[in-house]
Amino acid sequence: MQLIPHFIAGQEDTTSERRGPVYNPATGEQHKEVAFATTDFANQAIAAAAAALPAWRATSLTKRTDIFFKLRTLLQERKAELAAIVTNEHGKVLDDAAGEIARGSENVEFAAGLINLLKGEHSEQVSSGIDVHSIKQPVGVVGCITPFNFPVMVPLWMIASAIACGNTVVLKPSEKDPSAALFLAKLFQEAGLPDGVLNVLQGDKEAVDALLESPTVKAISFVGSTPIARSIYQRAAANGKRVQALGGAKNHMMVLPDADLGNAADAAVSAAYGSAGERCMAVSVVVTVGDIADELVAGIKDRLGALKIGDGTKAGTDMGPLITGEHRDKVASYVAGAAAEGATVIADGRETLFDNDGFFIGVTLLDHVKPHMSVYTDEIFGPVLCVVRTESYDEALELINSNQFGNGTAIYTRDGGAARAFQFDVEAGMVGVNVPVPVPVGSFSFGGWKDSLFGDAHIYGPESVHFYTRSKVVTTRWNDPSTSSVNLGFPSNS
Repeated sequence: MQLIPHFIAGQEDTTSERRGPVYNPATGEQHKEVAFATTDFANQAIAAAAAALPAWRATSLTKRTDIFFKLRTLLQERKAELAAIVTNEHGKVLDDAAGEIARGSENVEFAAGLINLLKGEHSEQVSSGIDVHSIKQPVGVVGCITPFNFPVMVPLWMIASAIACGNTVVLKPSEKDPSAALFLAKLFQEAGLPDGVLNVLQGDKEAVDALLESPTVKAISFVGSTPIARSIYQRAAANGKRVQALGGAKNHMMVLPDADLGNAADAAVSAAYGSAGERCMAVSVVVTVGDIADELVAGIKDRLGALKIGDGTKAGTDMGPLITGEHRDKVASYVAGAAAEGATVIADGRETLFDNDGFFIGVTLLDHVKPHMSVYTDEIFGPVLCVVRTESYDEALELINSNQFGNGTAIYTRDGGAARAFQFDVEAGMVGVNVPVPVPVGSFSFGGWKDSLFGDAHIYGPESVHFYTRSKVVTTRWNDPSTSSVNLGFPSNS
């Protein structure tokens, strides 16, 4: 059986005795196993990153830029191969896998232009004979802990910016689909990245704990569920680390009475069921305003019959399986309890039958959902769409703003004034106006509010430069030595 190794200091390492299973979600079969790091082994990876730091932070910005341009070319050339790896271990359809590679590549392109974003400032003659300037320097060794749902895009969101800013990285990918991280590390190496600058540490909680506890690791980037994000933030911060920990979501899509309901129905289906709902930006709640709910729900239901669910490698497939059998069963349990809580089950994903043992579940549509129901309060992370009916814009807005999560949200309307009011009033980090999944382009930054983000800095884009660098201010004097004198007073600009 194929073993997925660690990648430390430019070399694969298979010496870990602990192993974990890797499944093909479309068949339910274990087809690989992945090495699991012990604490001692994790410390070796951290030491490799620390050893590579002095030379890498001294590498010119021009050389770094050249590496990222080469990496971008390699990602384009090897996209089909990488997408197949993602589909094989995650289950998402090939087109979706190719799409996440393209979105991850945006941050590679952004990183190639960091020479313009790492500039400091300079003020001349702030006092007699004194100049002041600021510079940006890397924080040091960075630990990046990434989720299963985007095994290419999220790592590239982190490691591209971290490395471009002069840091070295230990990447701990999800043990559920770990091969993509190894593939990326080898692409970086082929592009010219020195050994030890990017290390891949495979494993589970023991590997994560080592990153959180090590005094050598100066910053932690994390994406995952809110309970784990909160824990990561608290533990890493208590150990003196800089932390950005992105958590869960319950993304709402408000539909106003003047909206194009056909367009809104298309958007709801696409945003709720793409990648089987295993997206932190998936729309999981449609909030109708006024008397449009019956028509919109009917429109969504009509579109469900055309969805083709199956093996993501097969042409024409719209939605693949969930990542594990356990997660499929958890999603099914939410659907099973929805009717008992009072929701109207319009489509029941448990009724979809398949002729194999993969981790499949069909799409679920629930109407008349109320805020106290578990299908509303919990992040299900599966192909389940809830419809909540409200009488007014104000009621709908209050519903969204009172939710514990604030990752993304959207509004569907033809009214520019209503859209402008919504983007002003809604409490979420990313807002779409007639755009159901408002993931920002690479030149902006990604992140939510409230329980969707722990820490101050959003991921990738301009805020990543702030997160992965420290500012240093230098005050200089080049005056005539004959003018020097002893002065015990506090320095002032007088």
